Amino acid sequence: MSSSSSTVPRERLSQLREVITDAQNVNTGVKLVAAPLRFVGFWTAVALPFLYLPLLHDGLKSGEITVFVTLVAVNAIALVVGHNYAR
Repeated sequence: MSSSSSTVPRERLSQLREVITDAQNVNTGVKLVAAPLRFVGFWTAVALPFLYLPLLHDGLKSGEITVFVTLVAVNAIALVVGHNYAR
């Protein structure tokens, strides 16, 4: 009978370290991309309602309803994206 070793071979440990390092690099990359997106999302959500005012001032006409609904949808998306900006 052969006895199996309970230790992990060095090759497997080095592969595991590479995987962990790669995961940390991906996590850092996600953070680098997420921060500017949150910034843009937050400030878009703040500024976009000012575009509602000219549309609502004279009342919505038939062609402006689509623009208004689109602005509200973009504002909702910006709110979600920029939600955690100040944290």
